[in-house]
Amino acid sequence: MRRKEPVRQSVAVSLVLLAALFALPLGVIVPFRGELAPKDASHPTEESVSDGRLDAGTVLRVLNGETVEEMDLGTYLVGVVRAEMPASFPEEALKAQAVAARTYTIYKIQSGGNHGDTADICTDSTCCQAWIAQDRAMENWGADAEEYEARVEAAVRDTDGETILYGGVPILAVFHSSSAGMTRAAGDVWVSDLPYLQAVDSPEPEDSIPNYYSRVAFTAEELRSAILAVCPEADLSGAAETWFSDAVTDAAGSVETVTVGGVTVKGTQVRTMLGLRSACFEWEPEGDGLAFYVTGYGHGVGLSQYGARRMAEEGADYREILTHYYTGVTVEPYSP
Repeated sequence: MRRKEPVRQSVAVSLVLLAALFALPLGVIVPFRGELAPKDASHPTEESVSDGRLDAGTVLRVLNGETVEEMDLGTYLVGVVRAEMPASFPEEALKAQAVAARTYTIYKIQSGGNHGDTADICTDSTCCQAWIAQDRAMENWGADAEEYEARVEAAVRDTDGETILYGGVPILAVFHSSSAGMTRAAGDVWVSDLPYLQAVDSPEPEDSIPNYYSRVAFTAEELRSAILAVCPEADLSGAAETWFSDAVTDAAGSVETVTVGGVTVKGTQVRTMLGLRSACFEWEPEGDGLAFYVTGYGHGVGLSQYGARRMAEEGADYREILTHYYTGVTVEPYSP
């Protein structure tokens, strides 16, 4: 499947079980996440940095590395927003991220989470949400540290207690870095569909998104190893250029299904097996293997962080952003 035009001119194009949905990777912008250092749970080093009344009333047990720390919801959310969205983003985008993170946290708590009696939530982005302590974030931010910390704290404080609700219940408020011009429905990515996680248009300022277009090449042997680890029944005889065929794509160009060695698999499975930045990809022969051209970053479901940035730049407030990306929801105070 060869691109007909240069990549830069392309058209803006695993919940195997319900429990797996709780462990899906979130669309986090990796360059803005720092390492996390374990702390002494009996002497927490993260002081409360949010004076929101509603958030302060909820105390969480946060698994940070191998250590469980107690902190109020507001303090936890400040650490999440520091890690999940660039603090240089517009105020309304940061607020949207804060509300999405708060909603996701409450959803995890109410659904039982992933850590049983040990903790309510963790700081691992592949399990829950990324999180970074104030001192580490400010070190990363350098000269802008004071301004950025104030912006993040304000985003959490000014949305105190506000949560995304569907039918009065907190939603699974997943988010990702950037889409290929349209988000994806949950049912197209995982097994179960959700009424509030549907495909919507997403304004993506591609010229200002790092690595919005990416390319990765594999030799035939590298492809064979990666494919057979996930699809051992695939027939990989013949040249590598014949192994992938019959791609079915959605309106934005994300691959819904594709035939790999005679086996039909989801585009999200290919993304995982090959480590692609998204499931919006095309390919062409290169050497004895294949080169993949990818648009966007993340699973593509729910809030697009760069789309939120563009909407905020165009004048939308955080409630408008959230009700655009999550279908049929309301945004209002909620106390778990």
